[in-house]
Parts: sequence; structure tokens; C-alpha cells
Amino acid sequence: MQTLRFQGLTKAYGGVPALSDVTLSLSCGRVHALMGENGAGKSTLIKLIAGVVAADQMTVLRDGAVVPLRTAAEATKAGFRFIHQELNIVPQLSVAENVLLGHPAPHRFGAFIDWRSLEDRAASALAFLGAEHIDVRQQAGAMATGDRMLTRIASALVADAGAAEPCLYVFDEPTAALTVTESTKLFDVIARLKERGAAVLYVSHRMNEVLQICDDVTVLRDGRHVLTTQIAKTSSAEIIEAMTGKPVSDTIPGRTAPVRQRIACRLTTLTTRDLSGLDLSLAQGEILGVAGLDQGGQTAFLRLILGQGRIQKGLLEVLGGRAPKSPEQAWARGIAYVPRERRSQGLMLGMGVRPNTLFPHLGDYGFLAQKRSEVARTRTLADQVRLRFQGTEQPVGQLSGGNQQKVLFARAIAKNPKLLLLEEPTRGVDVGARAEIHGLIRTLSNSGTAVILASSDLVELCGLADRILILQGGRQVAVVDRQAMTPADLLSRIYAPEAV
Repeated sequence: MQTLRFQGLTKAYGGVPALSDVTLSLSCGRVHALMGENGAGKSTLIKLIAGVVAADQMTVLRDGAVVPLRTAAEATKAGFRFIHQELNIVPQLSVAENVLLGHPAPHRFGAFIDWRSLEDRAASALAFLGAEHIDVRQQAGAMATGDRMLTRIASALVADAGAAEPCLYVFDEPTAALTVTESTKLFDVIARLKERGAAVLYVSHRMNEVLQICDDVTVLRDGRHVLTTQIAKTSSAEIIEAMTGKPVSDTIPGRTAPVRQRIACRLTTLTTRDLSGLDLSLAQGEILGVAGLDQGGQTAFLRLILGQGRIQKGLLEVLGGRAPKSPEQAWARGIAYVPRERRSQGLMLGMGVRPNTLFPHLGDYGFLAQKRSEVARTRTLADQVRLRFQGTEQPVGQLSGGNQQKVLFARAIAKNPKLLLLEEPTRGVDVGARAEIHGLIRTLSNSGTAVILASSDLVELCGLADRILILQGGRQVAVVDRQAMTPADLLSRIYAPEAV
């Protein structure tokens, strides 16, 4: 294959266009970025070329010849492979079984599964990723988030006997759950796929990644094509303006109000099952960043303050009292939380924007439902976070990833929290929504809300945080002032064998 062309992609839902006559041309041996704000049509485009949603109009041409593409099976037969953002694994199965899902299982004597061969094929695919550390026999549900993503990627790399060589790999936000080291390994894999002659479609909101590994870029806005160019001939500013229709600064807003004197949270020589050596305080209006390697204790730290940890030693004071004993008690005391995994941990996807936004606050409306008041409150909060939605009863599963994240923020700010806990708040969020979320965090901080921000985005930490807590294996190794701290400096501190 030399070229692959998806021509005239068109799709509407209930008369509302999601894609309007979009054409995308890909070349073998090149990485082509697909960018756009949440809701621009990227997910719809991927679903159409994956055959999981029927296009209203679409023609697929490979080297000028028409390729039938009406079902997922035909997409697979055409040599298209997809690595999606959501970590869709079967936790009860082994890693090897997850890697080989969707592929013909090897058999012995025509009747029995050849488990050794199956495990060898899974191990070979993981080795291509540089993920030899993953035990293919372990239960997939026990793996860290990054290893789950590597397992899904490995599945797309498995070669089936007699099947055509894959000609297109589609990566949808693949690094959202990966560490810096794992992302580097992924980029090496993409480079090898290029060398094999495959076309790669790379969907990401991370501008630095796009500029680093991609050769070409296409930008969608409101379901329409607005830009295709070579990366070498454009800039981040031009891409952002094409995405949003206006210039957007990627500068994180600075502090405009001083940190208060009153302490919002204090940890004194605190130890739990997952954490140790925590000794620090957080003032009202202060933003404390939390950094570390994957599974370094960031999640355990936030959940401890949310009332989901058991203190073995030391003291935790929150908002002038003892630590909450449950998330329900934490929300009641003015502690709000935005979790890392919005779809699996934060949202009821089949329910509307209204119940998802107000769920922790329904007690404010009395014993009986007051739908009119709830709708009004939901709309007010939606305006504050600039939510794009069709109505308060629209299921959140129909919203784009960035707008799903805004629903979580609307829930978190509904009662003007005194302490806001954030875990990867801009993961999988486009540049426009990212700027809006950063502005919201800064506004809350300036108004006196204390914020604990756990993030793998080092630019985000260095731009927003006043101080940064560094964890290694759940142990506090340093609390550093972010002034004069660059992302490179912070990364070196994270990987340092000992506290400096």
C-alpha cells in the first residue's frame, strides 16, 4: 500500500451533523495526527473507519481501489488496527488471553487450546513493545494502568496466520494512561511501524507529542475539515487556532491573590498501609502538586483525605477537624474530588447531566425531588464550566471526553468547596477545554479554595502548583517550591534514588 484515502466521511445523529464531507488521506510510512477540540468529530471519524458505526456517506480507497468497509470485520480484513483511549480489558482473564482476544486461538489436535503457544504469542507482542516485565500469565485486572494500555496495544500487534499484514494503525490518546518511560517505548514502537511501511493515524490532545512524532496533521472543527499540512510547515499556534477558530494561549494563568494564612490540611508523621513519612501542611488558597511515578502513591494520598484510608500512625487534620471517615462525610464537609478515570470512577454514563452533576448534593433539595430547581442549578453550573450539551437530561455517555470532564468539575464546584482534590484533571482533554480547566482551578485557588493536584503532566504541575510533593513508592521524599522549577528539573527529582 502507498496511500489510503477516506473520502467524503459524513455522519449525522438525529439530524445533527457529527461529520460533514470530511476527507482524510494517509500515506504508508508516515504518522498522521488527527486533532480537534472535544466534539470536533474525531471519535465519530474513528468509529466510521473502524466499521462500528455506519456512515451516511464514505468511500475508502487503497491505492485508488475501492475497499468495502461496512462492518468491524471488514475493517479488520482490510488491515486496520485500533488502539482506543479507554482501557477495555477483561480483568478476570490473564494478560495472554486479553492480548489474543479477537484473534484465532492456537489449538492442539484441532480441539484443545495450545496455552503455551498462546502465551508465547502474547509475550512476543509485548516484547515488541519493550514490555517484557509484564507476566502474561497474571490476571489482567491486577495490572497497573500503564500496563493495561500496553496490553491493549500488544493485542493490535498480534499477527494472525494467513491474515493480511496490517496497513493502518489508529492510536486514540494512547499515552493518556502511560508514564514518561512507557510513552517513550510507545514512540519507539510507532517508529518501527513506520519502518515496516504502515500508515499511523495518531489522535492526541498533547501538542508536544504531535510535534515530536508526527509527519502530517489534520484538524477538524465542528465536524468539518479545516486544515491538513505537514508538521514541518506549521506551528503549535497555527494548529491551536485551527482547532478553536481563534488564538488560544497555552500559558497557564498565574496567581492573582495571595495564599491565606489559615491551614486547610495538615499531615504529621503520617503512615498508612500505602503511604509513609507524610509531614506537610496546605494553606487555604494554596495549590499543592503531587508528582511521582505511576502507582507511586498519588491516588492513595488523595483518597486518604477523601476518607478512604486507614491511618496507622500520625495525625491528619482536615478543615480544622479530624479526617473524614468516608467520602460521603468528606463531601458534606466541603471536600470535593475529581477522579482519574472519569468513565469508570466518576460518571453514570447512562444517566443525564443533571443527576451526574448533583448526585452528591441531592440532600440539599429535601426528601422529595425538585426537578425544576435541580435543572436550574445544573444549567448554572454548566455555564460556569462552559459545558457543551444538548440538555440536562442528555446521557453523559453521549458527551465528548472533555465535556464529561466538565460535568465532574461542575459537580465538584457545586457547593464552593473548601478543599478540592484533583487527579489527572486534564487527561484526554483538548487544548481549549484544558485552558478553561486551568483557569477554573486558578479562579478557585484565588478565591481561597485549597487544591491538591496529582498529575503526570509536569508542565501543568510547574505552571499551577505553589509547591510540589514528590512521592516514591508511597513515601514522601521531598516537598519542593515550584518557583524556578522546570519540568526537566521536576522529572529528575521524581527519578532521583534519594530525596535531595
